[in-house]
Order: sequence, then C-alpha cells, then structure tokens
Amino acid sequence: MKTNIRRSQNIEPSSIKERLNHARIVSMPDDVQYLDTVQLNQLEQSFRNWAKSSLRKDVTLSRKRILIIFLLIRYTGARLNEVLAINPFQDINYERQVVIFKKNDFEHSIESREVQISGSISSEIKAELNDPSFKASLSNLFGVDPGHVRRKFYERATDCGFPKELGSPDMIRKSRAIELMQSNMPLPVVQKMLGHKTPNLTASYVTFCDNDIQQVAKYFIEKESKLKTSARNTFFGKIRTILKGDIQSKIELITISGDIVTAIITNDSTVRLGLKTGSLITAEVKAPWVFLHKGNKEPICTTENRFNGTIVRINQGKITTEYIVRISDGTELCSVVSTESCHKLNMMENDHVWVLFNCFSVILHMD
Repeated sequence: MKTNIRRSQNIEPSSIKERLNHARIVSMPDDVQYLDTVQLNQLEQSFRNWAKSSLRKDVTLSRKRILIIFLLIRYTGARLNEVLAINPFQDINYERQVVIFKKNDFEHSIESREVQISGSISSEIKAELNDPSFKASLSNLFGVDPGHVRRKFYERATDCGFPKELGSPDMIRKSRAIELMQSNMPLPVVQKMLGHKTPNLTASYVTFCDNDIQQVAKYFIEKESKLKTSARNTFFGKIRTILKGDIQSKIELITISGDIVTAIITNDSTVRLGLKTGSLITAEVKAPWVFLHKGNKEPICTTENRFNGTIVRINQGKITTEYIVRISDGTELCSVVSTESCHKLNMMENDHVWVLFNCFSVILHMD
C-alpha cells in the first residue's frame, strides 16, 4: 500500500527558541517524517477496528486499554510515560473535559498541567470506564509495560501501510503538535499543552492566566472536533482597550503572540456582546476584505491592521485567486482577489508581503 507520508523538522516544542520558529515548523521541510491529520485518523480507525475484532473477552478488554492509551496520546500530545502514570478514574475531569498530568521527573516537563480534550473523546473514555467488566480489568490502572504498548503501536502503523516508526508514541506526539499548530492554535498554548517550558514568551502572554490559556485551548479543540472550516483569518485574544464614542466603539485585542487587532463596532453591539477589558474574544475577517502589499517595507496607508508575512500558497481559479500568507507567529491568513487582479499584482510564492485590513472589516465573537 503506497502512502504519502508528510515530513517536517524535528519540532519537539521545547527546542523552539523564537516565535518565528512556528512558521518554520509548519513549512514542512523534507528531512523528518510525521503523520498528517488524515493519516492520524487512519491510524485511530485501525486501533478501533483492532480493539473490537477479538472474540475473546479478556483480549478485547486488554485491547480497549491500549486504544484509550492511544487516544490520550493522540489528543493530548502527552508522552507515553505520562499517560501510563495517570489514574483514569481520578485524573480525567469529564465535566471540564481535561486530563490532569501531575508533576513528574520526566525530562523537560513543567509542573502539573491540565490538557483539554474534546467532549466526544471525554464521553467515550468515560463510557468505557463505566463498563463494569472494563473497570475490573484496570486493577493496575494503566500499568502496562511501555515496550508492549510500543509494539502494539508499531503493529497498527504497519496495518495502515506506514513504516512502523511512524506509529511510535513519540511520533504521534510530534504529529499532534504539528496538527495543532496547523490549525493556528497559538504556539505558547501548544507548548503548554505538551508540557514544555516557554522561555521566550511575548509580553502579552504574561497577561494570560492559566484559565485564559485553557479557554483558548478549549476553543480550538472543540472547533477541531466539530470539523469546522479553517481557522484562517481568525484571531483569538484578550480585549486590551475599549474606546467608546458617540455611536461606535474602538476595540483593541491582543493575541497571545503579541499582535494587536483593531475593530470598530457600534456601541449597541459592545453592550449586547458584554465586552469589557480583559474579556477573551475571537476576531474574524473575511478573505475578500483582506488586501496584500508586496515588499518588506510597511506601507503608508489608512488601514489599522497590518501584518508582515510570506506567501506560502496561491490557489488560482478562473474567476478568483486566493493567496495564503503566513505571518510571523505561524498564523495563516487568506486574501481573495479576482484572477484578473492576480495577474496585475504579479505576486509569487515566498514573496514577502503585508496583509492589510481596516477596523470596520473585523467581526467580533464572544465564544
């Protein structure tokens, strides 16, 4: 079976020293392999089929345990040893949908952390643990030989037609990190989820408490689980200032990466949304409202929102063409223009551009 295995740098988040590394991570150079979302889902389905394929009850229960271990690594990005150390009856909060990894002596680990999982995965694990037979089989919790777990992971990768090394717990953890960053989850949130220190946080990150970070993670995890459209042109941040005028209000939000997004909305909308300084909020901009300016020099213009980036993809159609631009923190923004204008712009992949949109183009959402 021929497979298209994706490649990337060695992206263990603890080695990331600058925000710009986020952009390099998701550019996927051809030196190290990883599994993309489709392949991760294929691997997950292989585990599910395998878990229910045995006619022996004891074997089925044993396989279910391996399946849950896989699901926890696949959706939390935790290390195998971290997952094997948890008590699934005490360290998973099903109401809040978080897995609690306690302080340990593993290399590069930070102190105890809570990792968000989706409602569907949380409910599935809870249902399995409430099964009396399965519960009885976990007398030693997840106390499984790590070598045995790795062998089973290798078998499932081979079943999918992947080289067995791509099914290792470490590779799944790495692939999850890339998957989260490709969904535009802010890099500091990914680092925190995976249990790494973030030595070069931006000043804005300091203003985000652990609960704020958890809400950011939950937003992206739930959006991912509901299979929503791409997060392009979406910014998640905290309201920094609100300047109220006679009819409209100027809202400034700061993202975890330190970028400022400015919006102007009516005073009625400000009241209706319940906006206040410090509130977490989502800002969206439609692609046709996003303009591009070629070059490294910041343009002199009236648009309040300006982001420097690099064109990473151009999708040209008969009527319209879309440009995908990656800004410094790895966020991808999309601009749509007529194909006729595309020829006039003469922009190519890897060109440095400025992404521009005015404050009236920004739509605010309270999630």
